[in-house]
Amino acid sequence: MFERVLVANRGEIACRVIRTLQRLGIRSVAVYTDADAGAPHTSLADEAVALGSDGYLDPDRIVAAAVRTGADAIHPGYGFLSENARLAAACAEAGVVFVGPSPTALAVMGDKIRARERVEAFGVPVVAGVSRAGLTDDDLVAAIERVGLPALVKPAAGGGGKGMHVVRSPGEVRQALASARREAAAAFGDDTLFVERYLDAPRHIEVQVLADAHGTVLTVADRECTLQRRHQKVIEEAPSIDLPAEVRERMARDARAVAESVDYVGAGTVEFIVPGGDPGAYAFLEMNTRLQVEHPVTEQVTGLDLVALQLHVAAGLPLPLAQEDVRVTGHAIEARVYAEDPATGFLPTGGPIAALGEPGGDGVRVDSGVAAGFTVPLLYDPLLLKVVATAPTRAEALARLTAALERTEVLGPNTNVPFLVRLLRDEDVRAGRLDTGLIERRQAELAAPAEAPDAAALGALVSWAREHAARPAGAWGRTGWRLQGVAASVYRFEGSAPVAVVPARDGLVVRAGDGPERRAAVTLHDEVAEIALDGVRRAVRWATDGRALLLLDGGATHRLVEPPPEALAAAGAEAAPELRSPMPGTVVAVPVDDGADVETGTAVVVVEAMKMEHAVQAPLPGTVEVLVRVGDRVARDQVLARVRQPVRSEA
Repeated sequence: MFERVLVANRGEIACRVIRTLQRLGIRSVAVYTDADAGAPHTSLADEAVALGSDGYLDPDRIVAAAVRTGADAIHPGYGFLSENARLAAACAEAGVVFVGPSPTALAVMGDKIRARERVEAFGVPVVAGVSRAGLTDDDLVAAIERVGLPALVKPAAGGGGKGMHVVRSPGEVRQALASARREAAAAFGDDTLFVERYLDAPRHIEVQVLADAHGTVLTVADRECTLQRRHQKVIEEAPSIDLPAEVRERMARDARAVAESVDYVGAGTVEFIVPGGDPGAYAFLEMNTRLQVEHPVTEQVTGLDLVALQLHVAAGLPLPLAQEDVRVTGHAIEARVYAEDPATGFLPTGGPIAALGEPGGDGVRVDSGVAAGFTVPLLYDPLLLKVVATAPTRAEALARLTAALERTEVLGPNTNVPFLVRLLRDEDVRAGRLDTGLIERRQAELAAPAEAPDAAALGALVSWAREHAARPAGAWGRTGWRLQGVAASVYRFEGSAPVAVVPARDGLVVRAGDGPERRAAVTLHDEVAEIALDGVRRAVRWATDGRALLLLDGGATHRLVEPPPEALAAAGAEAAPELRSPMPGTVVAVPVDDGADVETGTAVVVVEAMKMEHAVQAPLPGTVEVLVRVGDRVARDQVLARVRQPVRSEA
């Protein structure tokens, strides 16, 4: 077995691999970029190597770090270089073991077009489509006409749902191709595309495979990965739901055939698309030649450590188990907690984590890569942690996971925790009536902003307590309003009415705008405020980030910003409607010219972050004033353009 392994990744997967290395007595080497200096995975490892600004994507720099630190092997995790044939080849040249399959297997399965051709030759069913190298946009348009609508445009070098676009009408084709090419080039350095028939309401099921260099290929349970947004998984579970035994066995057999088609060695996943009404008509989707984000659910129901088995096989040893040794017990469900805002189309948020509370308890596993004080960078996937619940039955696992998420507290960047809780409570989810379009159909209700009727009042109470604790006895703070003849402190937050807080004989009185007076009490601690409002008690996490007061209530972070004086003074001034960036990112396209006339819904500026694009559209018709150029870096809420309407004169 190895003495020292370099983990060429970051975040929760780097931490997860390092923990297995520690258990096996193997020294670990972490790597990090400038944006990840001080990240949790760097302190968890025995040593850490700086890679500069973009080293996660540089095979030469990764291999050089392994050689310099005396690492015997490189574990790539997932994402980044995990499916990069060049890294595997560079490892072989340097005499460092790559914990993964051969460069040939990576090259074939990493190219979705070649992968389709290879597995079809081994008798594995594939989705109808047109896939060959060098397809031009005109070729793709013709292919979509041949395949029929709806169609799915996919990058040949794709993964993680990036660059995939569903086309439902002829008018969408050209724009979808342009976006897919840009996103594929940015994410994978390759803008080759192909087309498949898009199946409405399918399920997404995958099979875990393990193979060694001695000819053994095993399947290790299957997983239900149907609940997705933007073609990226959100909830995964093992085993898959209501799959007939005959279909399950045939799918496992086909998964082994896929692995055998490229002489696969290591851990991998074969993914299938399954028509909802006919699971027996499943078809090959792709093979991920690496560990999957959702691998913990398989570990929980089989008792296997897949990372340990990866290392075992990479060291040249035969697998220590046979197919009949694999047993599935109980049910496990995983939820991915992201720094993203479901209410704005799951755009990444990022920023500093002021406080973090991870759940625990029987049957609950947390794979985390963040800590309080860490700033979540917007350069990488916004996955923060994974919460996994295991129980004897699916219903019990669902209940356990829901309760665990309700105890998950991330104060700082907005997260998808409230969305996940709503999703797990959905009647169809609980009943197992799943398809890949469920989240899209329910998005309005599932991803609605967390209700915060008391956010301003809670923020005012926390602000009052902070001021009161630091003020000498007898001081009164800011004045401006009077309630029942007593001086009040007034707090103004953007988007809400001013809130007055005044001491009373038996506590505090709070009033928002012209609303009713409410009785309140507050006790402030370092990270938690104990607040009673109208007799209802709650514990609210709080922090500040230098510009806003942050409150965590009901699983959602509320940012309470005090508007600057000049903004208050100009509150009534007339201004042109502004188009603001929904996220920090880079301007990748400006489809209209400055001074052009636009209609409601016209795409004015396209911003890219995390290899995902978002078109900022005109809110009304008028003349556009564009304030940015392609290549500009923009901040969240930065004004990108304004739309001016002609002044109408009265007759």
